[in-house]
Amino acid sequence: MTGKLRIAVVGAGPAGLAIAIELKKLPFVEYTLYERNDRISEIGAGISIQQTTWRMLEVMGAAQHLRDSTWFRPEDGHSVRHYNGRTGRLLSTRYQPNVPKEFLHARCHRAELQNALWKANDPGHIRTSKRLTNISQLPSGRVRLQFADGFVDEVDLLVGADGIRSVVRSFAFPEHKIAYTGRTVYRTLIPVEEVRCIEGLPADAVAFWHAPKGEWVYTCNLGGKDFELTVMTNEPLTEHEKERVSWGEPANVSDMTRHFPNFFRPIQELFAITPDIKRYAAFSGPRLQSVVTDSNNIALIGDASHPLSGAFGSGAGFALEDAYTLTQSLRWAFARDRSKPQLGDALHLFDRVRSPHYEKLYRVLDGFKEVAGNLAAPHLQLNSDEEVAVLVAMNWAKRHDWIYEYDITQDFARIAEQESD
Repeated sequence: MTGKLRIAVVGAGPAGLAIAIELKKLPFVEYTLYERNDRISEIGAGISIQQTTWRMLEVMGAAQHLRDSTWFRPEDGHSVRHYNGRTGRLLSTRYQPNVPKEFLHARCHRAELQNALWKANDPGHIRTSKRLTNISQLPSGRVRLQFADGFVDEVDLLVGADGIRSVVRSFAFPEHKIAYTGRTVYRTLIPVEEVRCIEGLPADAVAFWHAPKGEWVYTCNLGGKDFELTVMTNEPLTEHEKERVSWGEPANVSDMTRHFPNFFRPIQELFAITPDIKRYAAFSGPRLQSVVTDSNNIALIGDASHPLSGAFGSGAGFALEDAYTLTQSLRWAFARDRSKPQLGDALHLFDRVRSPHYEKLYRVLDGFKEVAGNLAAPHLQLNSDEEVAVLVAMNWAKRHDWIYEYDITQDFARIAEQESD
């Protein structure tokens, strides 16, 4: 490489905005963040800010922007409560006894996180209304990007931060496919004052209301005027469907409520005041063996790099950790040899840190599938309440707390030192 390292980032969600923050700290880099929409915005409803996410926001200088906005944190310090959705019985509560107060779990509208990351960015490096239409490898080792409006860019490194349906991943790993999981998510926001009128509904708790077969209702105050309702249902393809592609399409409330006919009375009352709701078909894919290409000029971050069937409420944290790791890997490679920094060395380090982490997360999800398979065994003869109790005990146990306690800064420093030896 001669001159500065040219980097293009595709996708201005949390992953893209986070890596843009970190790239502007690298004096040997020229970068541009491309977003297909005409403005930086975020779809969906709520998002969790875990201990890992707060840590990354502090590192990136964006934490203060989120702390100044609207978000919710339970007064008693719990991060989540699990209920039997039929009876309303509390099954478990997760607390965070050893977490610094400023890093305790919080919940906010996705737009609040997006705005915090945006405020820490340099808008001069962000281009909107840029829909990527073609990617090609050049003999020089660079990557050529073509956009729908005719604009063309050539870069040393392309970073795919364009979500679970990543165009960049489809080009970099054409054999990798994602598919509908048979599960559908419904999301909406309800005025919190209306929710407080429902007797018996904990309006200031982070709560899962569980049903058999892994279906659930999630309720949470988002701070300010909004209360979040998110629902996970099993909706296999019908005999007339070849695929399901819905993403944020309007749906009838009855499409959601039909899955929970015998639920706890306060949840039924919440359903009754639910306004328009949107439906999101859930997609996932197998684990990528590597999140960088053999050509050493394409890397994936965020959902583009790990199309998990569940993100453990930490999707934003994973995205920020990816962004941190990739930029720190570039800094590490440049510091080793300023005269001729090796991009391949940087991507190797990035992959060595992140791929094993996602392998561990996939193993957790494999465990969830094993539990579901065991519960479906005909000889068990569990009633619905017994099945829910087992699901909560097995899938939401404290043995998975490492996901929220993981410190990428320490892990990166350890592996970088090994690579330096």
